[in-house]
Amino acid sequence: MPLVLGIETSCDETAAAVVEDAGGRWSIRSNVVASQADIHREWGGVVPELASRQHVRDICGVVERALADAGVAWDGLDALAVTQGPGLVGSLLVGVSFAKAAAWALDKPLVAVNHLAGHIESIWLEHGPIALPATVLVVSGGHTSLYLVRHEGRYELLGRTRDDAAGEAYDKVAKLLSLGYPGGPIIDTLAALGNDTAIRWPGTRLTNPDRNAPERDGRFDFSFSGLKTAVLRHVRQRQSELGVDQLPQHEIVDLAASFQRRVVETLIDRVFAAARWHGARSIGIAGGVSANSRLRTDALKKSKRSEIPVYIPRLSLSTDNAAMIAAAGIRRLADGHFAPADLNAAASLPL
Repeated sequence: MPLVLGIETSCDETAAAVVEDAGGRWSIRSNVVASQADIHREWGGVVPELASRQHVRDICGVVERALADAGVAWDGLDALAVTQGPGLVGSLLVGVSFAKAAAWALDKPLVAVNHLAGHIESIWLEHGPIALPATVLVVSGGHTSLYLVRHEGRYELLGRTRDDAAGEAYDKVAKLLSLGYPGGPIIDTLAALGNDTAIRWPGTRLTNPDRNAPERDGRFDFSFSGLKTAVLRHVRQRQSELGVDQLPQHEIVDLAASFQRRVVETLIDRVFAAARWHGARSIGIAGGVSANSRLRTDALKKSKRSEIPVYIPRLSLSTDNAAMIAAAGIRRLADGHFAPADLNAAASLPL
């Protein structure tokens, strides 16, 4: 029953966790996250230099806390797993450097993990084995991608965003409305108070293949830049008509509700369409935006109507965390994938 220490520093959370492989069923022994949200809030988004400096300050304490919570000493670990990418290169370097040094000092194997693979494996970490093949949506501030999982640990890209990620669109709309950072949770809260049919936002029609990946037909791709532009034009028009810099609160909550409805409909329609197209027996949704209340509720409702089971991790495993990195590390460890001594961070690491 191997014990793996996972380390995650891809963006603005310093995280460490210990996960145990109990005969194919993963068990979380500890999961510690130090958030930097308060640091970046005044800037309206993540400042890479500030993020990497804070990781340096936090990582030793976070790892020691994870070991203490798990009741494990350093020499009780069987392996270490660390996020190699994608992410902010300065932030990634902190985690990679720490993990390499610790693995060398302990003479323990080190496994490099793709951050997106960690999000996918969070579904297995939460629910155990799910029926395959499965379509999995990874949706966050930096990524909106759709994968087909035919075999555990193997991920086939079906679609991705061609511009803004869904979480990025949330943050930009929140900034436009002067709502604060991070925008996703704020808009989610306001949306519950508004009329989601108040504004009919345009849908997305992708008629041409992705020029950055012409080998794919792009039928399951996403695009949120048009919706973001439509929101911008609507806000500027209403500000001009009303002669104000800030829209009235009742218009803001209606806009938030309508915007969220369009984003969630787009995400759910794509993932269910992909599931039908590929004959998937289950659907997974992971990543920070999977914490969105409407996305979770509407996906589970559609699951009941379509009879395709939907699996979503708990909130603590939806946002960035190290337990998912440890789980993905266990998967790679079993396949014999060990990181070399010269492992380096990769900001644009493909999955």
